[in-house]
Amino acid sequence: MPTGGPAWWASGGLVLGLWLAGCTTMQDIDRRVERATRELSERLGGGATPPTFREMVRDSYNAPGQARIDPPGENPSPESLEYKPADASRDVLARLDAYAAASASAEKLDLLGVFSTAQKSARDYITAEEEYLLAVIRLLIERHRWSPRFFDDVAAQVNADPATRDYNTALSVINTLRATQRLPYGGEVEAALVTSAAQQLTNIAGDEYLQSSELVLRANVPLLRGAGLVAREDLIQAERDVVYAARTFEQFRREFLVDIASDYFALLAQKATIRNQEERLRSVILFFTQTQALVEAGREPAFQARNIEQNVLTSRNSLINTREAYVLLLDRFKIRLGIPVERAIDLAPMSLDLSDPDISVDEAASIAARYRLDYQNERDRVDDSRRAVANAQNDLLPDLNAAASASLNTDPDSRVAGVSFDAEETEYQASLTLGLPLDREIERLNLRASIIGLEQQSRRADQFRDTVVLEARQSVREIDRSRFSLRLQDQAVKINELRVEELRIKADEVDAQTRLDAENELLQSRNDRDQAVRDLRISILQYLLRTGQLRLTPEGQFQALRGMDLRMIEEPPQEPMPEYRPISDPAQAPEAAPAGDAAPVGDAAPAGDAAPEPAAGEAVPPAP
Repeated sequence: MPTGGPAWWASGGLVLGLWLAGCTTMQDIDRRVERATRELSERLGGGATPPTFREMVRDSYNAPGQARIDPPGENPSPESLEYKPADASRDVLARLDAYAAASASAEKLDLLGVFSTAQKSARDYITAEEEYLLAVIRLLIERHRWSPRFFDDVAAQVNADPATRDYNTALSVINTLRATQRLPYGGEVEAALVTSAAQQLTNIAGDEYLQSSELVLRANVPLLRGAGLVAREDLIQAERDVVYAARTFEQFRREFLVDIASDYFALLAQKATIRNQEERLRSVILFFTQTQALVEAGREPAFQARNIEQNVLTSRNSLINTREAYVLLLDRFKIRLGIPVERAIDLAPMSLDLSDPDISVDEAASIAARYRLDYQNERDRVDDSRRAVANAQNDLLPDLNAAASASLNTDPDSRVAGVSFDAEETEYQASLTLGLPLDREIERLNLRASIIGLEQQSRRADQFRDTVVLEARQSVREIDRSRFSLRLQDQAVKINELRVEELRIKADEVDAQTRLDAENELLQSRNDRDQAVRDLRISILQYLLRTGQLRLTPEGQFQALRGMDLRMIEEPPQEPMPEYRPISDPAQAPEAAPAGDAAPVGDAAPAGDAAPEPAAGEAVPPAP
């Protein structure tokens, strides 16, 4: 009994070769995607950087329990939970100081380190990379649809004829090897090799095994509806979408790192506020020490010392609150960077010294309208909408399709024909089909919808341009405002420093409240100056971003433009504040003091004028 023939061996060898050629691993796919993103980013120009192709986790697709309809969880009853009360007399201040002091030994991250970390682990950044990669994958899928595609189908069937007593039974196997190719302006061509073999399963003399082959060429081409560029609409849109994705990713990189820099400068401003609070506390403690000495000498009433001491306690509390605000902001910043909250880091002070741009609002608006990548996307989407109208108009045309086929067969008289095709057995067929447009109501409605969509997209592009111009003009004005505000705040700091110094020199001639008011105003002016420094840095970065002139290296660092003075200036570390403790600190009050009476402040302190006792369990913060 024959088990095959030349046609089966040839077909099988061809199928095996095509299968081996078409077998691609995930590493091959990754390399193709990575190469495509690199080419697209280079085509975008301007130093655009492709996304980092990260290693995907592939060993967790079949995790245990992923298909359970009752995934386990934990929600214990109140009886199973334990709440441990804290000791009311615990040293709360020591714990608060420990929170603040933890950053002293933590890993230091300067501005460059923050940028590098954000580009490696920030969740928003990784998601933006993946969106770009998904657009590239969709393009590769569409390109593959327009390349030669090979298919092989094997069908087996058993036929039984009950006309005879022993049932005439046969096994038929049909192998169809096809190759298809889309045509650039519509239609498709196909070449197929069909090999058929039949084996009788019952003993019938002279008719046990039959084999034949057929080579078929087919073509189907639209001439009106569906012909032209409309046939490649999916490929055209996928190509354009990946350009939009490249622009969107590059725009995101710029926006994201400006946001990261803004958060970094805001945290530095918060640290400066802490330093200002510490400086004020130091000054108030010195003032209290001086006043306490005057009280002991009988030259000042005791209530003056108590008023200042109350201000010391208030300043301590403000300092603790400011430190806690910084710790909370720093933890949130860690989340944005994509690093564990438990990881101990501290921001090393580093300023980005950018020179102010010399540009008018009209020039900035013109530059933004040319260089903003997101506006270029909106502008190009107007062409997409125009193309959608043209495609909708094409749908109104009649259907006129031309089809042709040629079939080259083997000799039908040969029981095992192999691949010996007989030219005399060739069959040809051609047809032309016309479909009259009797019902095009849906297509006309789609045309009207596409026209409306074009009008909407045109308005969106115009509005987006107006927004781009507005932001560019506002960014120039913001730089001037921030620079002027910084000058005013610098002057205010100098005035208040001179005022406080003068009051210190004339301490015997001014009352305590005047001195404390001056200290408060000095603290406020220093905080305002630090905020003004932050605002100026951010305003320059925003100007570069909103005019489309911000450029980044592949590592996510700022690139200086021609003529730009870009310097990274490390600020000197702040000297630690010396330890101060008021003489009459409530924490040092005698344990034998009667209830309701505070420890006296100086010899002349009358009863009832002492600073209030802390509540039970509340520790009074000592001076830093």
